[in-house]
Amino acid sequence: MAELISRIAALQDKETYRDLHWEGSFEDYLKIVRERPTVTRNAFQRLYDMVVSFGEEEYVDNKKKLVRYPFFSDPMEGGKDGIFGLDIPLMRLVHVLRAAAQGYGPEKRIILLHGPVGSSKSTIARLLKKGAERYSRTPEGSLYTFSWVNLEGTGLAGADDHFPCPMHEEPLTLIPLDWREKAIAELKLGDDHHRVQIKGDLDPACRFIFQGLMERHDGDWSKIVNDHIRVKRLILSEQDRIGIGTFQPKDEKNQDSTELTGDINYRKIAEFGSDSDPRAFNFDGEFNIANRGIVEFVEVLKLDVAFLYDLLGATQEHKVKPKKFAQTDIDEVIIGHTNEAEYRKLLNNEFMEALRDRTIKIDIPYITKLSEEIKIYQKDFSAGRLRGKHVAPHTLEVAAMWAVLTRLEPPKKHELTVLQKMKLYDGKVLPGYTQDNVKELRKETTREGLDGVSPRFVQDKISNALVREGSEGYINPFMVMNELEKGLSNHSLISGEEDRKNYTELIGVVKSEYEEMVKNEVQRAISADEAAIARLCANYIDNVRAFTLKEKVKNKYTGRDEDADERLMRSIEEKIDISDARKEDFRREIMNYIGAMAIEGKKFTYETNDRLRRALEMKLFEDQKDSIKLSSFVSNVIDKETQDKIDIIKGRLIKYYGYNEASATDVLSFVASIFARGDVKQ
Repeated sequence: MAELISRIAALQDKETYRDLHWEGSFEDYLKIVRERPTVTRNAFQRLYDMVVSFGEEEYVDNKKKLVRYPFFSDPMEGGKDGIFGLDIPLMRLVHVLRAAAQGYGPEKRIILLHGPVGSSKSTIARLLKKGAERYSRTPEGSLYTFSWVNLEGTGLAGADDHFPCPMHEEPLTLIPLDWREKAIAELKLGDDHHRVQIKGDLDPACRFIFQGLMERHDGDWSKIVNDHIRVKRLILSEQDRIGIGTFQPKDEKNQDSTELTGDINYRKIAEFGSDSDPRAFNFDGEFNIANRGIVEFVEVLKLDVAFLYDLLGATQEHKVKPKKFAQTDIDEVIIGHTNEAEYRKLLNNEFMEALRDRTIKIDIPYITKLSEEIKIYQKDFSAGRLRGKHVAPHTLEVAAMWAVLTRLEPPKKHELTVLQKMKLYDGKVLPGYTQDNVKELRKETTREGLDGVSPRFVQDKISNALVREGSEGYINPFMVMNELEKGLSNHSLISGEEDRKNYTELIGVVKSEYEEMVKNEVQRAISADEAAIARLCANYIDNVRAFTLKEKVKNKYTGRDEDADERLMRSIEEKIDISDARKEDFRREIMNYIGAMAIEGKKFTYETNDRLRRALEMKLFEDQKDSIKLSSFVSNVIDKETQDKIDIIKGRLIKYYGYNEASATDVLSFVASIFARGDVKQ
């Protein structure tokens, strides 16, 4: 073998290949069922087991116990189709799968994913199909089907000696209906974890061959399964149209119901003599090929009424009606998805009551949690995918912030702004508000997450910014916000001027919030002298201790005992809005906090109390900003001493906050202009 080919061939796992292409007798298969009864699971059981095989993570959100399923993060392909921020809808979906797996009713329903455009409905369906395919390749997810063999001379398969089961059925369906319960009991198939059930009958083609062989062998069933049945491992594959189907509506002239239930093979009519001979029929409709797995209906409510009749029978009775043949059993999960407009049409159509009655609707809304929305854009615009272009800090954050704000309903009470509401939803703490308030805010909404801007629109505008402005080597928040604002004027999904106006105003809200974020960031960079903060903290704590214990403080320079420095303490406390009336309470809180840490054997530092750390940073910034003369940055004349200090700040922005040289220079210029006009909020 050539050297290069042999190196590639060495990558093949031959043992795995042999496992996936296992073949054996019916007797061999019965032994497998005895050892692993789960190989006989139905499609719902297998799909549910596949999802939970990746684990379950319990957590508490707003005092509510929730479960996160890591499967929906797409560990199969490193997060390529990962879904963010939809834990509750996905939990509802898994509950439906679980109930269906246990036979409580949902297995007789269409699972309908409903939500606005771009809310991940198609991605969820794609993940389930991909998961089912991968799971069938694992030992835990293995399933089997059969082929008819040694048919030469019987005339049952024409000139062929070999006839694969066209719908990949469970081999145990070869056991006649009347014997099944007794056979399961006699062979002791199943265990406490899985009770073997044999449902459904053979498809018309296999039934025809079975009956022909029964006549040929004088009713000797054992002769049939011993001599004419070969069981093999079944691997689900969307590409090969085995166990996974996808149906997409087209225009009425180019589509008929045979795409769902199969059609006559006219070439074989000449061989078998009749178009009602099952061997002259292609059982290759989406319902047929998806047997044992899952079928996805894209925009299911756009289907013509003729298709919906087939869908109703497939859902409720688990049967389809191929042309000129009896109803045929199927075992598959039917999942569809639709957008808001199509679903409203369904509700208003009195002729569609049967479909509504057979549907379990699961709302898939837009994300309303900022930190989860950010993850979508981080996945698409990570450094590795941008070919050297730099995305300045907060660029994706402000884009996500605006997207989430467009989806939130204004608070009806609590005297909150929509920006504050967004922060509460994201788990931030606001004075005077608790988790109970967040639950109330969610309950008072009617359509929150079902309206607003989709992630696709935002992704498109970020892409535009990268192409238009990326020649500078990076994009910043203002570039993206300008693209978003321009895009609103011709956004095809915004029909009302009221919405357009509201979304434009929200861009202004986000810009203001970004200004505060970036000012705080520059403040932290300026006051990042840890030694100076530690000294200021020690000084403050000494004075607070003296104040609360009514003692004196020794002046380090004069050596004299003096009263606690009220001016110093207030200059720090005012930075975090501690009023004069509350100063004593705050100081006692600090001392109690230090005491509690000491009891636990921990040492207090300025970093252990977030509010105090913030106050100290702001105080240090106030003391230093004049000496740095940041405001001179907006002019063209900067002396060397100031330039050196600015370079230090710029270096901190690059090292600690993720800026590059150009974006750090720009953000310092921007913040300098704010300070120059005196627009500073404490």
